[in-house]
Amino acid sequence: MHIPVSGRMTQDPDGTWRSALADPLENERFEPLSSSVALELAAVSVSGALKAYNSDHYLAVRLGRTEETLISSLAEADVPAHFAEYGYAMAVADGRGDRGAGARASRLALSTLAHLLIRYAKWNFRVDPSAVDEIVERSEFLYRRTHDALREARLSNPLLAHMAASVTAMYIVGSDLFYVHVGHGKGFLFREGHLVQLTTGHTSEQAKALEAERIGGPSDPRIDIEHIEVLPGDRLLLSTNGLTDAVSQDVIAGVLALRRRPADDCQRLVELARAAHASDDVTVLVADYNLQR
Repeated sequence: MHIPVSGRMTQDPDGTWRSALADPLENERFEPLSSSVALELAAVSVSGALKAYNSDHYLAVRLGRTEETLISSLAEADVPAHFAEYGYAMAVADGRGDRGAGARASRLALSTLAHLLIRYAKWNFRVDPSAVDEIVERSEFLYRRTHDALREARLSNPLLAHMAASVTAMYIVGSDLFYVHVGHGKGFLFREGHLVQLTTGHTSEQAKALEAERIGGPSDPRIDIEHIEVLPGDRLLLSTNGLTDAVSQDVIAGVLALRRRPADDCQRLVELARAAHASDDVTVLVADYNLQR
């Protein structure tokens, strides 16, 4: 006897069960702010007019957390799309020391920090009050370990007896920026036409003491850390004192206000420092902070 197809379907005792299992899962897509940061950056470093060696170095790294499905028996709609969130760390270092020892100092400082990040850092990509304290504590730890590494190198070789470095760094995750500073480098936030220098609350006596402090120096350095919120459209600037000794903050603000690409602004700031006969090495790192959706 011929039974219509529709009749067979209605008589399937598992039909409702199968239909329920086949319904697509409703999973809300998770998009933290750390997955949306779009950071465009550039850097330039040149020797000062009176310097035989460029004793500055710079470094920028991206730290990531990802999830990517490799194989699965699940339907494509049942597994999350490729997920990634990132934090960004960037730093400039100004080395001090004779006959190339300064260049070695800044190189060793940044290289040590980069390797310590892999070994010891807990990469916090979502910042709550407890994470703020942890990031500050971890930043101090990384700086002090770097200080120890430079001191060991300095004490092990008489040619490096006066080696030390100023190190200025930023860590960006989501909308949180941590600014970490030892020595006379500078960090700035440019927002809506205003240039703000980070970590500025020092008396003249404190400023002189900070000028003498460096990573790897004879005394334990004071590590200044500042935590602020960054907004889309903000511009960030890290520089060694070769720039700020030769070019005023008003002029720097005027360059950043033109909103050119970071590479163009870096080059322009270096040109201005050279035109002002900057005696020290000049290193400039500019980063534009935005969000991509």
